[in-house]
Amino acid sequence: MFNVTVINIKDAIRRMSIILAILIIIFIVSKIIPKIKSNEILQINISQNLLKYLDKELPAINNSLYKSNNVIKEDGEEEGQTNLISKLLDIELAKVEEKEVQPTEEMQNSEISEQENKQENISTNVTTEVVTQNPISESFNIDINGVKIKNETSFEINNSILENELNINKENIIIFHTHTCESYTPSEQYSYQQTGNFRTTDLNYTVSRVGDELTNYLINGGFNVLHDKNYHDYPAYTGSYTRSCTSVENDLKTTPSDIIIDLHRDAIGSKSNYDPSVKIGNDVAAQLMFVIGTNGGGLYHPNWQSNLKFAIEVQQKANELYPGLFKPMIVRNSRYNQHLGKAATIIEVGATGNTLEQCLTSMKYLSKIFEELKK
Repeated sequence: MFNVTVINIKDAIRRMSIILAILIIIFIVSKIIPKIKSNEILQINISQNLLKYLDKELPAINNSLYKSNNVIKEDGEEEGQTNLISKLLDIELAKVEEKEVQPTEEMQNSEISEQENKQENISTNVTTEVVTQNPISESFNIDINGVKIKNETSFEINNSILENELNINKENIIIFHTHTCESYTPSEQYSYQQTGNFRTTDLNYTVSRVGDELTNYLINGGFNVLHDKNYHDYPAYTGSYTRSCTSVENDLKTTPSDIIIDLHRDAIGSKSNYDPSVKIGNDVAAQLMFVIGTNGGGLYHPNWQSNLKFAIEVQQKANELYPGLFKPMIVRNSRYNQHLGKAATIIEVGATGNTLEQCLTSMKYLSKIFEELKK
């Protein structure tokens, strides 16, 4: 007698389908769990949602960003303080691909020709006039030989600061930018895609381009200049001063310098069209402003008095040659990495309402001031 087993084909197929489905689910889960643990999925969703939100809301919070993020005078930067606005700006900056724009042969030839033109004589016998169209009231509480100073520290600053001997090397100059991505009001000649609020990673349109202009003029004036164009505020804004400090420390190993210039764009004020400007002859130039740090914040800074004297001497010469080119300087408690040199300063070139053309023009006259001081 034979045993006969009856096989239900439909039931077998159903069971095989269930087993296959289970295997697929296990495979998918095995791939997802590690990502959940590393927060990759959450990060992607959060980033995408935040970026969509920023795209819509950044224009609306344009004014509030000036005082919280773009203003160079942030006391807590060196102490590592953070805020929500800076984090949001970091995300917005990170949207831009981190790649350098490769100059075309035409651009390179243009730059060479432009540099050769720096040999032109820069006139000093010209009339000057402040022509700011959208002014913001300025204040100062000290006047030293015509140099107006807004002292925001508890230190007493008077004419005795000039009695200190200033023994510096005037041949070597380091120029860098703590906030490399700061940019200006777009113009017909210099139109660019903004990233964030008056910021871009394209260095052809930022304060770094202004540094190129100053570098070219100074080199043709007989100075040895190192222009550091490293990003210090991209992709993260917070910690910019810490990163720029490291850059300058490395620069000093190859180019020992007393004169160290951190070139910025001023963003103070509640108006995006604030355009501090001065007419020099037929040129309209962006106004400049020194910001000098001290050890008032408790950080080691033995050079602040020599830095201040140097800035006063530069501004005195500027007042003599081009009165109105410099606004009242500011002395603050934060040191802004100025402990690295005996003539280390921040120079703010124009503001958000100025065009890049106006800021480039300023560098022509600033270089002439340095030439005169060198003599």
